[in-house]
Amino acid sequence: MSDRGYPDAVADEFPPPPTTFTDREDREIEVRPYEGDDEAREALVEMYDSFDPADRAQGIPPGGEERIREWLEAILPGDCYNVIAWCGDEAAGHATLVPDGDAYELAIFVHQTYQRAGIGTHLIRGLLGHGQANGVEKVWLTVERWNRAAVSLYKKIGFETSDAESFELEMGLRLCPDPDEETDGSGEEVDGPDGDQ
Repeated sequence: MSDRGYPDAVADEFPPPPTTFTDREDREIEVRPYEGDDEAREALVEMYDSFDPADRAQGIPPGGEERIREWLEAILPGDCYNVIAWCGDEAAGHATLVPDGDAYELAIFVHQTYQRAGIGTHLIRGLLGHGQANGVEKVWLTVERWNRAAVSLYKKIGFETSDAESFELEMGLRLCPDPDEETDGSGEEVDGPDGDQ
């Protein structure tokens, strides 16, 4: 258990992938879950290999094909959840939920060719929908406080700041109800069978 803070209220429902939309550049984009196929992994390697170093944060994505492959091997399989934004056969963006104790850390990347077209919003909503469909309860992320566009996006989606002590903001979201708490479906606790709360 961590001392990380999360909102009391459970987030709204997010659409589980696959989802399709037209971005601001009139490109048809499809958000799909990563299902372990080599073709998708190679598309991600290609996307990250041409990723603008200025868009890296906290050392990720790493640079160089070998390091990219090692990093993807750590976050694609197992108990991580991943979604990819596709423009045709090209990976335009990738978002992941990585287990961290009793919660999942969120990371999202949109290739510079596809930025500022609304893809990030659909990508993160698709990832959260994928997480909800799989029972993920709590999600957290860090974002540089100067990145106002990202902070605004996360707040719009429902993330709340839980730690603002450093140059980064830590934000949290309650994605699904805690199964140990009885709720009335709206996230509000209800009386137990004996009438006590």
